[in-house]
Amino acid sequence: MHPQIFLISVLQQIVVKCFRRKQELRHFLQQHHCDAGGLTGQTLLNRTRWAAPSNAPSLGLRTAMELRTLLLLLLCFPGFQAQTPSAEETRSEGSSLYIRCPYTAQTTRQQRKAWCRFRNGLCEPLVETKEYSHTNWAEKGRVALKDNPTERTVSVTMTELQAEDSGTYFCAYYSYRYHPLRKISLFVFKELHKWELDSVSVQCLPSTLSYSWGTKVWCRREDETSCIFVARTDYPSTQLNSKALEDRTLIQDDTQKRTVTITMQKLQAEDSGMYWCALYGRSHLTWLMEVRLSVSKRTKQYTAKESGNVSVQCPYSATDYRAVSKAWCKEGARKSCTVLVTTSSLEYQRTPQQGRVRIQDDTEQGIVTVTMERLQAQDTGVYWCALYEHAHLFRMLEVTLNVSEVWAGTTLPGAAGTSQATPPANSPSPRSNGNTFILLSGVLSILFLLALISLVTLYVRRCKQLNTTGMWKKKTPMRNQGTQHSLTAMKDWKALGTTAKT
Repeated sequence: MHPQIFLISVLQQIVVKCFRRKQELRHFLQQHHCDAGGLTGQTLLNRTRWAAPSNAPSLGLRTAMELRTLLLLLLCFPGFQAQTPSAEETRSEGSSLYIRCPYTAQTTRQQRKAWCRFRNGLCEPLVETKEYSHTNWAEKGRVALKDNPTERTVSVTMTELQAEDSGTYFCAYYSYRYHPLRKISLFVFKELHKWELDSVSVQCLPSTLSYSWGTKVWCRREDETSCIFVARTDYPSTQLNSKALEDRTLIQDDTQKRTVTITMQKLQAEDSGMYWCALYGRSHLTWLMEVRLSVSKRTKQYTAKESGNVSVQCPYSATDYRAVSKAWCKEGARKSCTVLVTTSSLEYQRTPQQGRVRIQDDTEQGIVTVTMERLQAQDTGVYWCALYEHAHLFRMLEVTLNVSEVWAGTTLPGAAGTSQATPPANSPSPRSNGNTFILLSGVLSILFLLALISLVTLYVRRCKQLNTTGMWKKKTPMRNQGTQHSLTAMKDWKALGTTAKT
């Protein structure tokens, strides 16, 4: 059989099965106002299976006419109307979703437009416009819908999204039933930000699926195709003496409240990632909720000189970790950390810092104080304040220490530290600060005495100069008087001589 004739026969069988009588087809065409391609419903009706095949002048032309007619007829079916491709939308909790759904000329303004959620095979309307109403706007709770007949679009806005809003939605119009215009798969994820050593608790609500179906699991997404199990309800959680994430995670299945609660304890920066709460059955995962977890480190930076001291304070929750041993370790290759000292009395392997490090734990205030003395250049590196539990380290604070060499003749200031953690901890001033203050005071005192001596010396010299100048001035008038007396005497002798001659 020719391929075109075979296609036409298949399409004709579809039409015949849908409409047993010619009157049913006519009623359908009139109901849906089929005028696709400029052809009226009556024209389409005449060109279906009931048209005489011998009327066509040739087989090719008849085949083309019937194929075009049947394809146009299929446009009248709601399921075959032009629809915008489905979309997947991902949003974080608290954000909003805005969707536009175009519709064709077959969908009239008078028909109700709706935004519905697909559950149990049904379209449950969340909000919809009223039929044969002049109002094109509808709002209910956090959902708003607007119908724009001029642009032939339906706009939907959902605000303050929650993880429970994840699911399948449709823009739809109503004609005896809801006909989808566009399908939207919505994924709303929780975004959590925590500090190291914090705990996080997440509650999954599998309300859209049968609660009893499958095993509830908590898994970590490694890539687009794999999700590594962390905890599952069919394997009871056991608190082992391990640092592994699996041994720090609890999963609880409350069958009465139909909820699953996951708790992760003693968080570390390495626990950051994307997690799924899901149902597992028949080797298949069914997604329920997504959590994006970000765990931040508390950090501090210190700079110091050789032979100086540095003191670091590490705060922690006294309520949770008062009884846990604390340690100070230096980070090495592959993120391993060599223990230098702990609050317990155990002995450790010899290290360059041995004997120069002290640790104190104030269990009432929840503060660990670590002091390193007589610093050396090789002490530069990254250190941890950590919980030390069952030979495992859980970082409380990461400290970066830079020790610089001291050149000859320079004084030794104390260490300076900067904090990049919340909450901040105040670092006490090293003891070398007191020595520096005393030395500086002595130098200033000596300089003051030298300045005072110089001033006294200058004053004495000035006084001597003034005395010398005063005596010279006194002698000068006496000399002038003697000269005047001599001149007077000479004049008198001259006068006596003149009288004698006379």
